Amino acid sequence: MAGTVEQKLAAQGIVLQEPVAPVANYVGFVRTGNLLICSGQICLGADGKLIAKGKLGKDVSVEQGVAAARGCAVNLLAQVKAALGDLDKVTRVVRLGGFVNSAPDFVDGPKVLNGASDLMVAVFGDKGRHARSTVGVASLPADAAVEVEAIFEVA
Repeated sequence: MAGTVEQKLAAQGIVLQEPVAPVANYVGFVRTGNLLICSGQICLGADGKLIAKGKLGKDVSVEQGVAAARGCAVNLLAQVKAALGDLDKVTRVVRLGGFVNSAPDFVDGPKVLNGASDLMVAVFGDKGRHARSTVGVASLPADAAVEVEAIFEVA
């Protein structure tokens, strides 16, 4: 039987896929003590295709960016499940770091990253409230619109 967090995900129509294998010399997550650090996840959907490709403020709307950030958060949760076997072992979402593939004049990166933040709060409640940074960047792997990394406190 799925735990509480997975039930909340299922209620939103979200089923976690197997995490995508790293494409370079890194691992998807590292656990040290009670911290689980997850490598940046791009906005791949369940079909393995990018949810949004290109630059925010040029090729991609804020709404598409929000959906992409949410997809990144789903991929982060897949990494957590792979690491812990049970999302209910998360005691706190500590930090999200967001990277937004941005046109030079795009200033709404924080609105885009709310897609990831809102999902964390929706499934973890107050434990999902976290510190966050959002950075506009010139490019991301595969021309993804968004990438998000995370730190979780775990039992």
